[in-house]
Amino acid sequence: MCGICGELRFDGRPADAGVLDRMLPELEHRGPDHEGRYLSGAVALGHRRLSVIDLSAASNQPWVDEKLGLTLVFNGAIYNYKELRAELIGKGFSFVSEGDTEVVLKAYAAWGESFAGRLHGMFAIAIQDRKLQRLVLVRDRFGIKPLYYSHNRQAFRFASNTQALLATGGVDTGFDPVALHHHFTLHAVVPAPRTLLRGIRKLPPAHMMVLDDAGHHRLFPFWQLDASPMQPALDEHEWIEATRAALLKAVQRRRVIADVPVGVLLSGGLDSSLLVALLAQHGGNDLMTFSVGFEDHPDEPGNEFEFSDQIAGRYATRHHKIHIPNSEILERLPEAIDHMAEPMVGQDAIAFYLLSERVSQHAKVVQSGQGADEVFGGYFWYPQMQQAEGSDLERFRRFYFDRDHNEYMRMISKGFSDHDYTSALVAERLKAVNSDAFLNRVLHFDVTTLIVDDPVKRVDNMTMAWGLEARVPFLDHELVELAVRMPPELKLREQGKYPLKQIARGLVPDSVIDRPKAYFPVPALKFVRGRFLEFMSDLLTSRACRERGLYRESYIATLLADPEHQLTRLNGSKLWHLAALEFWLQRNVDSVG
Repeated sequence: MCGICGELRFDGRPADAGVLDRMLPELEHRGPDHEGRYLSGAVALGHRRLSVIDLSAASNQPWVDEKLGLTLVFNGAIYNYKELRAELIGKGFSFVSEGDTEVVLKAYAAWGESFAGRLHGMFAIAIQDRKLQRLVLVRDRFGIKPLYYSHNRQAFRFASNTQALLATGGVDTGFDPVALHHHFTLHAVVPAPRTLLRGIRKLPPAHMMVLDDAGHHRLFPFWQLDASPMQPALDEHEWIEATRAALLKAVQRRRVIADVPVGVLLSGGLDSSLLVALLAQHGGNDLMTFSVGFEDHPDEPGNEFEFSDQIAGRYATRHHKIHIPNSEILERLPEAIDHMAEPMVGQDAIAFYLLSERVSQHAKVVQSGQGADEVFGGYFWYPQMQQAEGSDLERFRRFYFDRDHNEYMRMISKGFSDHDYTSALVAERLKAVNSDAFLNRVLHFDVTTLIVDDPVKRVDNMTMAWGLEARVPFLDHELVELAVRMPPELKLREQGKYPLKQIARGLVPDSVIDRPKAYFPVPALKFVRGRFLEFMSDLLTSRACRERGLYRESYIATLLADPEHQLTRLNGSKLWHLAALEFWLQRNVDSVG
């Protein structure tokens, strides 16, 4: 796992080494083990390495193959690289390293633009093809690895985070009005290719971009998720067994493809508990597990240790319980904000940041249960949507949007936006899914779009802030391809995730399986009071916020008057939503403006 960056110039000038000087320090935390640079003509490539597969210097990057005329920088992990390596050797390729980096480069040499469809894993890739005079960029199927870019008449620049692009200067930091609408209605999700800033875009998941030295580019998908019904149809037992086999394969791949120990982030919920059970059952000896807890709130507990302790005890893991006081949340919040490539409002972002700091002292790689709820229908709003009447948009909006358009217009100052962009997006995306089942259309949209820019991005940013690689087996594309075609009623049975609950029986205590769905608790950012309220009030009444003129003062006053009861449909704090964006802008945009 790493950080990558680069530049391709179109104006006849050679690539600027100073661009790498400015970008690479912003990526150091993603790859603390090695820095590499490459400059040739109009192209500059930079790399920060986190050594996980083939720890030797032989797998340092940028990877240059003079004979093939190719140079590569790569962030990610390819779980089938050994099989691909054997296939490539059979085609006459030779190798000088033992890792997946060289395999990626030679896969491109062998199969051209179709190579990405052969990669099984998480990845953001940039390849300079000197023979064809082009730059090729690729992002994995579910956007687990980030890839941002800026593009003007003079040059194209890319990086693993927005901070690296902002550091180069000259980026248009004005608001994208469409992205702004998405941000405040979809729980801070801004679907690719947009970001909140007009001058920065991101490569969509499962897409490839090919640029030539004149600045022309092609953007196209290399994979699409098929949600059509399974033919022939499977019965319940067959669905459960197929899910069991696919999940086990995903978990094992993410354990063995590493030359360092692999731990598990154990929340105490079904998903991470099942990961521990499967790893222990199938040869995962001496497992490391990690749990985090916060101070309780009168209306919500701050930890789930009573459940994670059961799993750690049952499988005799080397368990680490981490207690974090509220004072540390507020004190360390600026650091977490600084490591967000885009502003995030999920209250567990700071939890992942502080947890990752402690975990990185013991491990370089962890498995996480992220994605299980979106793939198998585990959240409370899915059955609500399923039972509701109306159009796809009406059923979705009623239970998911943080703010309807009318409220958005009461919040945003005049001149930013007056069109309901989010409703148009949701209606279009749901209509495009090839499934007759409403819930499967929703889950398809969730796993290909919403999850990418909420929990998936959150896990990547907060773990990589500490050079910690997080692997997400529930987003294995073969598992998702199976689950999205499963009948909705099977997924929703027993309050959701029925297939996973059946697989877990006998491996995970029933008290963990059958308890109500819980959420990563950070009560201080949900029930805002005391020092947290003072902090958010100061942000939203600050001179910077007033001069930015983004929010209507009347809307801010309404939230400040009763913050604990101003919650979204997904139980997020509306006050924190506004404060989080303002804080991110002050620390990441204003500071380089």
